[in-house]
Amino acid sequence: MSTGLRLIVDQVSHAWKALNVLDGISLTAEPGEIMVVIGPSGCGKSTLLNIMGGLLAPLSGTVRTEGEIADDCLNPLTYVFQDFSLLPWRSVRDNVALVLEQRLSANAAAERVRDVLALTGLTDFAGAWPKELSGGMRQRVGIARALVVRPACLLMDEPLSALDAQTRDLLLDEFVTLIGRAGTTTVYVTHNLAEAVRLGQQIVVLSRRPGRVREIFRIDRPLTGRSADDPDLKDLEHTLWRIIRDDAAVAERELIDAPP
Repeated sequence: MSTGLRLIVDQVSHAWKALNVLDGISLTAEPGEIMVVIGPSGCGKSTLLNIMGGLLAPLSGTVRTEGEIADDCLNPLTYVFQDFSLLPWRSVRDNVALVLEQRLSANAAAERVRDVLALTGLTDFAGAWPKELSGGMRQRVGIARALVVRPACLLMDEPLSALDAQTRDLLLDEFVTLIGRAGTTTVYVTHNLAEAVRLGQQIVVLSRRPGRVREIFRIDRPLTGRSADDPDLKDLEHTLWRIIRDDAAVAERELIDAPP
């Protein structure tokens, strides 16, 4: 897999007409690092991710990358959304191969697809149709499709939020393995604090709208050494919740006290 890029966000601000969404965001995701972005609802997390990925131009500020992109990387910045977006008339194998069509020879594409299906535990389901898969399996196909282009930076917008709690917990464990093996710089947006402390090496807390960087936490522990019942991670999860809860409460009071 490709070596990750350094992704640098420098004083990014954005607004939708008169509504300020982001204000002076500066962040750096280091090569191969998982940066998790959290914050109260409406703070601009998804807007920030879209700006990072080049889908949206910021009102001010810049986003840039540093580092070499490997020759086998077909798409440096690649998204995984909560919507699986699988084509129902294509098998698992063909859904993953879709992003390689007209970019690689048939043999080279087939080899990549075989490799990524093995990595994601989907080899035995290569010929299955999306309707035959569980929600967790469909999301795994979405991840395989993202990884098959060997991205330098993976942008993930609440990829587990549409799944039930049990499936989410199982797939979260797989994320740790998959992202670790890929060595890809990852920016992961979530509202789930358990996901944040399980995956994050850098956790960025945004304030209520307009979103600003309120705090940044670093967890200098291997991903494979973390567990759901780790007391230190539980303490951090509670700390994160207190920060976000207070901001959400203030935002709610501002709304109630606003003039009609």
